[in-house]
Amino acid sequence: MTPSEPPAQFYSRTRWYVLGGIFLLSFVTIVDRVTISVSKSAMSHDLGISNIDFGGVFGAFALGYAVLMVPSGWFADRLGPRRFLAITVTLWSCFTLGTGLVRTMAPLVAVRFAFGMAEAGAYPTATRAIYNWFPMRERGLALGLLNTGSRLGAAFGLVIMSLSVAHFGWRVSYFLLAGVGVLWAAAWSVWFRDHPSQQHSVPTAPDRQSGPGPAQGIWRAFLTSRNFYLLLGQYFASNFTFFICFSWLLPYIQDRYHLSASDAGFWASIPLYCGALATWLGGYLVDAIFKKGYWKISRAFPAAFGFGLSAVCLLVAGSLNTVQGFIVCFGLATLGVDLSLSSSWTTCSDVGREFTGTLAGSMNMMGSLGSFCSSLAFPYLLKVTGTPQTYFLTAAALNVVAILCWIGMRPDQPLRK
Repeated sequence: MTPSEPPAQFYSRTRWYVLGGIFLLSFVTIVDRVTISVSKSAMSHDLGISNIDFGGVFGAFALGYAVLMVPSGWFADRLGPRRFLAITVTLWSCFTLGTGLVRTMAPLVAVRFAFGMAEAGAYPTATRAIYNWFPMRERGLALGLLNTGSRLGAAFGLVIMSLSVAHFGWRVSYFLLAGVGVLWAAAWSVWFRDHPSQQHSVPTAPDRQSGPGPAQGIWRAFLTSRNFYLLLGQYFASNFTFFICFSWLLPYIQDRYHLSASDAGFWASIPLYCGALATWLGGYLVDAIFKKGYWKISRAFPAAFGFGLSAVCLLVAGSLNTVQGFIVCFGLATLGVDLSLSSSWTTCSDVGREFTGTLAGSMNMMGSLGSFCSSLAFPYLLKVTGTPQTYFLTAAALNVVAILCWIGMRPDQPLRK
């Protein structure tokens, strides 16, 4: 039995405009994030940073992202998506600006850590907004499109920002991105409302709570829920595999296959287009299977199948000697892990309900730790073993564990306070 929801007329087409704003946010967020990968060579040269040290720069973002993820989710539930997203986007735009001002290694690590903390609120808060604005039967596609924005943002960002860095320099590129973020935050604050009943163009209906506030026993409910641990485990595996797209993929293929910066940007963007297709397809499958009456299967099947596909492709990716073969194989691996994204975020809404933001923040925190481990593991394992295959085998093993997590998941069992 699904949870009770407001009547159908409560949801107007305004919800699709809301999703459009969130899609744009996701796009801009990831463009901001991948620019560090695009500008890595120029920054390393100007600031005198080695590859191993730059792994720390990538990791600083992921660690900062993890530190404030759960508090950000709680604030999303407490303050509402309107205020909290406007605040957090403004903050990370300031730190984007700060990235363009650094002169040495230490301030760069510090500002990327702060940037990660500020960006931590984006996806938990967007997930809470979708929970407020979309009925359960449509959340799979809505959350899939949220992640489609991130993949397209990364794909276009690698190409567009490569051109920007080449023509304007890496410092000016960060200044431009900061301005885009501030403009989005201002528009969101003026137009968006936390709930459909607060938007003038939407019919009046009984309002949901603006936020649960500090609920007694909610943390105990998290820690005693099997779903909680399974969600966190599978999302660690997903981000461990995927984060290389935001960090080492472009410089890795540029060095290994002796490519120009523009050619490397083109090839590195292809797995992200695969991910964009997968996030849409995963969301479509989640909703289509759910509407047939198969609640658990609608969440578990796209995710488990995707992790299986990814594991198989990762087993051979690192041994391929042409950039074309590697990108095809890694693109399929990316498509696989990204099939799981709509399942992951929709299950957060299923299980968390009025605590969706907090649960999404917890899951994304574990994903951030996976990203952090990935950013350090790739260069370290490559240096120690002399082959990238060690990293890809590790990621494949984690994906097998993720399949087991989805077999045990029960989306029809919400948190119990």
